[in-house]
Parts: sequence; structure tokens; C-alpha cells
Amino acid sequence: AIDTAVQELPAAAIKRARLVAISVPMHTALRLGVGLGERIRAVNPRVHLCYYGLYAWLNRDYLLRELADSVIGGEIEVPLLGLVQALERGGPVTVPGVVTREQSSAPALVRVGFPVPARDVLPPPRHYAHLIINGQVVPAGYTEATRGCHHTCAHCPVVPIYRGRFFAIPRQVVLADIRQQVGNGVRHITFGDPDFLNGPTHSLRICRALHEEFPDVTFDFTARIEHIAQHRNLMPEFRRLGCVFVVSAVELLSDRALQAIRKGHSRADVLEALRVCDDAGIALRPSLLPFTPWTTLEDYLELLEFIEEEELIEHVDPVHLSIRLLIPPGSALLEVPELRPYLGPLDEANFTYTWRHPDPRMDELQQAVAELAERATREGWDPYTTFAAIRALAWETAGKQPPSEPPRRRRKRPAPPRLTESWFC
Repeated sequence: AIDTAVQELPAAAIKRARLVAISVPMHTALRLGVGLGERIRAVNPRVHLCYYGLYAWLNRDYLLRELADSVIGGEIEVPLLGLVQALERGGPVTVPGVVTREQSSAPALVRVGFPVPARDVLPPPRHYAHLIINGQVVPAGYTEATRGCHHTCAHCPVVPIYRGRFFAIPRQVVLADIRQQVGNGVRHITFGDPDFLNGPTHSLRICRALHEEFPDVTFDFTARIEHIAQHRNLMPEFRRLGCVFVVSAVELLSDRALQAIRKGHSRADVLEALRVCDDAGIALRPSLLPFTPWTTLEDYLELLEFIEEEELIEHVDPVHLSIRLLIPPGSALLEVPELRPYLGPLDEANFTYTWRHPDPRMDELQQAVAELAERATREGWDPYTTFAAIRALAWETAGKQPPSEPPRRRRKRPAPPRLTESWFC
């Protein structure tokens, strides 16, 4: 295995390969993966090129026409093994779960015997994200307790593939994966499940076992706003077991926009989840989707005000204030009537349907915030300096004089733990 995020793929390895399978779970990974595939194809025109992951499946028509020989969606282990075996036999590729130009197939949604990931073939933890907590920097690892998701938010790329299903990975497999990473120096684990609380009992048992074996190892996870509130009684125990922060897709505060994307929570629910995490002593790190066809400029200003008033400036990675709605092929958003007035044609090469905001100022603001957030990250700006600059952009876009006073510093909350790399799709 080669992790092209931190390793170079040698030309010699490409030349001798008969099959290259490229993982593209999200939009950014697909953009990078297509560039990698073009390089691989140029070096070895006869190699079988397979793409797998959520965004591979959603964009399978484009990939198969332009670059790929096969695409796999859903639970990939069995189809990928079947693909290897078919290529070894030299016959046609007719494997359930594998789509080619000649054969269609549904995503593989069959429970498999989950193997323990082979971490020893990847670079050591020092090459990856670290946790910053209490002035210390510690190596962070990654694992998953479940795949798929029980919920069906319209904008989520998990939904068109899993359609409300999720699979629990056996506890012993998850713990074995954690164990090998801790043995390699990791002292913090990110649970990368779409929603760690889809199976709260399963997740809690894993965290209890993790804490019993490695009491000094901390962890974080992702959970829905409504699940945080629903399972408020579990949050103090998660904190005692080592949870230092939770990522939650707040997305927006506009109830109209939240309803349009079928998110399943309201502004009031966000406040409730924030209080639940505060009471448990866990930092809530919101992920955001502030630019949608239904988000007004006033909504954006209100979001910034909320972040400042709730002392969340250090909890929100600046890139999240620039995120614009993506509508990939097959997205459940295409079934949402509220989208139709704004929807444009599919831009296959950019893996999304186009759309224009009814207020042109919002598209201009999104581009300006994206450029500013990128510059701030590149130059290492202080979070408050970055927030002040974004706030000024938003106020100026609204034709208002930006506030002269600097953003309010936190007083009631401790510095939130964070990873050294921003997370976004």
C-alpha cells in the first residue's frame, strides 16, 4: 500500500503493476485521485485502474468513461478481492459490487468478516496529524467502529450508497487496530465513523475497553447534534473514558436551510448539544456548511455572531466558514424540490452539479472567504485574526461598517483540543 498523501508513488512500481486501486472516500480525495490516475495511466497504459469509495461510486459514469476500468462502492473488501482473483484468472470481470464499462452492479452492502487494517505497510504516525492539547503535541491515529449511517441527510455522500444502513465492526477488530497503533506511538485515536453514536452501546463498549487497556490514550469522535442531545447521559462517561472533543455537523443555524437539506436538527438543538458537551467537559467542534442556496447574507452574519458569542472561534477551523454545498451525481439533494430553482447542469469533471445563489453577493463572499482562509492557514494566522478578517469581509459584503473592536476572546471555556490538520469533506 502507498499513501500518496505522504508518500511518492515510484514510477517503477507503476510500470510493474497489473492493478492499481485508488481510495477516494470524499471530494478532495477524488480530485487528487484523478490526477494520480492520469499519471498512472500515462506510465502504464495497460494497468487495470480501479477506484473505490463513496465519491468513486457517485462519479462512476465519468470515471469509467474517462479513466477507470472498474469502480467499487459500499463494503469494498470482498469485491476488491474478487476483482484481483478475476484479473489473475484472465477472464472477464463479473464480480458483484464491481462496476465496469461492460457490467453494472449495485454497491456491495453485505456484511463481511472485517479484517484488522494492515497499518505496518503505511508510514509511521509522525507523518500524520497530531493532537494539540494543554500545550502538548501527541501523535494521533484513526479507526472506525461502524461504516455507513442510519440517517439520510440529503447532502451527505453516504446516503446514496448506504441508504440508511450501517455496519458495526466487531469490537475485537477495532481494539486490535487501536492496539497496533498505540504500539507504534499513537496516544490519541480519532473514530472516523460518519456517526459514532449510530450504535451507542457498541461504541461505549469499545471506549470502555480502550480506556481499560490504555488509560492515557484520548479519543475524539463525530456525532449528530440530535444524537448528542439524545444520549446526553452517556457524554460524561465518554469524557471519563478519554473523549476530549466531538465533531458535529452543525452546518447552519438557519432552520429554513437545515430543513432543505433534511439535516434533522434546528438552531435550538445546536444550543442544547453545546450545553450537553459543556456540562460533560467535552469540547464541541462544529463542522459547517454556510453556503447553500437557502442561506442568506443575514444568516451568515448571524452565524458569525453566534460563533463569537458562544466563544467558539477556536473551535471552528476557518475553512469551515467557506464551505459551499456540493451536489455530486446521485445525491439525495436531487430529490429535494426546494433545490430545483437553483440547480444548473452537471459539471462532470468537477464532480458536482452547478448551482447559483439567488443573491450574487453570497457567491462572491464564499470565494473571498475561501481565499482568505487558505492564506490564513498557509501563513499561520491566529484564529481571532482570521475570524476578524472573515467578519470584516461579511460586513463589507452586506454594505455595513465592520466592527472596530476585535472579536471577543473566550472566558468561560478552556482552549479546545484540536488536530493539526483541519477536517472537511
